[in-house]
Amino acid sequence: MSELQNIVTIDGPSGVGKSTVSRKVAAAIGFTYLDTGAMYRAVGWYFLQQGIALEETEAIAEKLADVELQLFPAVDEESDVRVFLNGEDVTMAIRTAEMAMVASRVSALPVVRRILTEIQRGYGERGGIVAEGRDTGTVVFPKAAFKFFLDARPEERAKRRVLQLQARSVAADFNEILKMTLERDLNDSQRAIAPLKRAEDAVLIETTERTIPQVVSEILRVIDSKKNKER
Repeated sequence: MSELQNIVTIDGPSGVGKSTVSRKVAAAIGFTYLDTGAMYRAVGWYFLQQGIALEETEAIAEKLADVELQLFPAVDEESDVRVFLNGEDVTMAIRTAEMAMVASRVSALPVVRRILTEIQRGYGERGGIVAEGRDTGTVVFPKAAFKFFLDARPEERAKRRVLQLQARSVAADFNEILKMTLERDLNDSQRAIAPLKRAEDAVLIETTERTIPQVVSEILRVIDSKKNKER
């Protein structure tokens, strides 16, 4: 384990429960939770606010120099990481189904991914983080000591997303969310750069029939087991 980073990566498609699981795992082992997806959502939101189309790669590359991202811990295990962009709290603005689709498109842009990957690796230099996203175990932290990949049926993921949005008093239609879920799965898995896929050394956890506490418990069990083998 000496060559590995003391980092936990939790990857998987949208709506699979990564954020909630990652927050709880981080709290349980005393690590910092790094929400990489929120970073792509924030950058996408910024481009939209600036009136820059995602096809305008030159303008995007130029504007990225003006972007300052700050992530702050959630107030509790049930809340999202707080995201500030150029000093503005955009936490709620980026947590919509539409911004999830924008994030998927933004994350496929080489210049955006390169810069955000560098920032993410900076967070992980000292270890002690739980990184959640699409490629944290394959690209961002390939030497992470503990890797997991969560998955669930698309219909179940869409249902969870609808409930999540409704809990925030945001109107959500199941069929529309399911359509977005399938579209994002396709976009994320087929993009040329850092596609969504399970790292070869990642533990696969199917969450369709499992509760959040059960998934968290399984992840903690695997982490403890691996640590004990190294002693």
